Amino acid sequence: MDISTTSNVVTITGNIKSVSDYQRIKETLDSMIQSQKSIVLEIKDSISITSSLIGYFTKLVQKEGIDLSIKVGDTSLLELFEDLNLIGLFKVRKV
Repeated sequence: MDISTTSNVVTITGNIKSVSDYQRIKETLDSMIQSQKSIVLEIKDSISITSSLIGYFTKLVQKEGIDLSIKVGDTSLLELFEDLNLIGLFKVRKV
């Protein structure tokens, strides 16, 4: 998995599957929320996401007041967000 950032956009390529992936994404977002209150997360090709990330994203939106938008490239991941009723909370869109 690779992470790149520009301004308020975090782009993730590769599959999100391990605890270390979660930690890298969390560290990246933690450093961004110091200066950004609106973040766009682009998950290019991962087919899944860890439950710990879902919990972290929920905390960012509901407790920290971060305006989080998630763009997904894979239909399976979009369907996962739909099944969990998280499309509205995370403003999930397919790209």
